[in-house]
Amino acid sequence: MEAIEHRTSPKASTPKAFLAILLIKMLRMWTYDLAREQHASREILRELAEMSIEAGYDSLGLYLEHRFAYPSTPWSHGKDALTPDDVRWLQEKYRGKLKIVPFLNLLGHFEGMLYTEEGRKYAEERFAGMQANPTDPAFIELAEKIVDDTLAIFESEIVHIGGDETSQLGAGKGSRERVDDFEASGYADGKAQLYAEHFGPLAQRVLDAGRRPAVWGDMFFDHPSALEAMPKETLIFDWQYFRRADATARFFIDQGFETVLAPTIHTYNALWCHLAQTERNVREHVETAHALGAAGVCVTTWEQGLFGNYETLLPAIRGCGRLLNTAPETIQKDLSEVNAESLKGQGGPEAVATYAEENDASVLLREYLKAGEQHETWARLMGIRLQEAGDLFAFSGTRSSIKCRLLLYSNPFLLWLRDRDALLGEPGVKASEILNEALSFAPDAAYRGVTEFGMMSLQFVRSVEDAAKAYADEKPGLALTKLSVCRQVFQNLEKIAKSTHFRFGGSLADVERCRTAQEHVERVMRRIKQYGAGELGYQPSFETICHPKFVPHDQGNWWLINKWANE
Repeated sequence: MEAIEHRTSPKASTPKAFLAILLIKMLRMWTYDLAREQHASREILRELAEMSIEAGYDSLGLYLEHRFAYPSTPWSHGKDALTPDDVRWLQEKYRGKLKIVPFLNLLGHFEGMLYTEEGRKYAEERFAGMQANPTDPAFIELAEKIVDDTLAIFESEIVHIGGDETSQLGAGKGSRERVDDFEASGYADGKAQLYAEHFGPLAQRVLDAGRRPAVWGDMFFDHPSALEAMPKETLIFDWQYFRRADATARFFIDQGFETVLAPTIHTYNALWCHLAQTERNVREHVETAHALGAAGVCVTTWEQGLFGNYETLLPAIRGCGRLLNTAPETIQKDLSEVNAESLKGQGGPEAVATYAEENDASVLLREYLKAGEQHETWARLMGIRLQEAGDLFAFSGTRSSIKCRLLLYSNPFLLWLRDRDALLGEPGVKASEILNEALSFAPDAAYRGVTEFGMMSLQFVRSVEDAAKAYADEKPGLALTKLSVCRQVFQNLEKIAKSTHFRFGGSLADVERCRTAQEHVERVMRRIKQYGAGELGYQPSFETICHPKFVPHDQGNWWLINKWANE
């Protein structure tokens, strides 16, 4: 990319001509989250690149983690990981049209490396968390090799080295001792020094290679003194998903760092996507970028595993590109004093509640309408109307509990155990009506698959509830009949997951999660056959017999009440 010059912030009455010049200079990028179990074939990469150019993006960020075949980490190359040859092909094909920017993570979010046999030695804590040990010389050497691999393969001026969500700073023995040493030497924040000691040299390594380092900004709110170790050429990516970035971006800009504002497409906290909150988040960041003369805007996308689907998001990503290329009519600069404490987190429950009230997604819906009336109606139902069901379907600041409890934890009965009141009550009834209507408008298999995931989640909970009632009535045969529906749910979901992978590189782990869930349903059915009629001398509670840790004759569920046995 062209060197980004430092700019003064325009005033509220900025002429449109100046805004147009500023718009041209701003970075306009979105990120493709390969790390969450995605496979990008060259056909998919071509489609994403063409869409990006057409939508007005000048850069495509590839968020890699362990899903890139670094030459230095042959032990981490999962099936269908992106290869150096793929990147070289993509760069050559779109040179001068679209910049391909690598996004690494070299401390936190290193889990895809840490949970391999070769990589586990680098962990901050044994079999816990997602952070490597910044005091381990072997890990530092590995991080440097990954940077060198990236510099050799990617042509991009910007090389993003990560740095977000390193909550395990000081957790392991070596790190804890290092933090204590820093603080014994007079540093007020030993964790800040530990972070700086790791990322400062990595950023300098990128800079010494003639490139521009970039990092996420969130950890500097908790440990502001760490900024002192970062080269001033470092680009700070300030991600704020539930509020404006006025104060947080000013925090970095006032200290001499050019800043890229990073809103998100709200999918990880939705059954599909919260369109209105997405549009508001992106629009506000564009306004703030112009007001502060920021270096640009990068729209992030995350977590299309757990039955997400990038194919259904392409119109939304295009719409965000339109927003990035539209200068506000007028812009206001927030001159209020920055309260350092308020920068932490994402604005808290108040910010989430404010966003939850949003219901306008006119720009994004317009892109779905360009694809067809069915696309637009489906997107309106799934992206706006579904929130009206409330509870688990409402906008929130946390990951979708439906996705996690049904599939992520290898015990689908958790969804029934924890959320049955909502899913069997009014929220579930409303959601079912909306999902059924959305299914009638779904234009193809991709859109149908997303909708059917929601419908089958509700069907699973209803069937488990029926089985639980039959079990309580001492009718184990009827309970088995009801659970057979649950088995079919995961057989059908497995087919959807395979289709998503075939069509657009979706998660292979989702295929296996469906198989795991089906196997557990069948395990529970076998238990009910064996023990459901009092064969143990007592009848285990339905919650107990459905649990993966159920043990016959452990009538007191010691595995549950003794927390040390339930880690």
